Amino acid sequence: MNITMRFEGYVEQIIDEAVKKGIVKTKAEALRLGVLQLNEKYHLISQNLSEDEEDLSLAIRIDERIKAGKEKINPESKLKTLLR
Repeated sequence: MNITMRFEGYVEQIIDEAVKKGIVKTKAEALRLGVLQLNEKYHLISQNLSEDEEDLSLAIRIDERIKAGKEKINPESKLKTLLR
């Protein structure tokens, strides 16, 4: 499906900031991510997702856990120590 949308104000600022901070590469990707999060939150359709979409969904959940303080990111030096 192809659509053309125009965003202004608050929504436009959010999308632009997501691109600027590298959270997403494009505005279209920001919108796709938002739609996936809508489905994640409200369970609108069953998730028969492609592998890429499953990976993105998992990354979103992990990111939310990190932001909530339920998950921790270790520095590379600690990872190298653990893998030895």
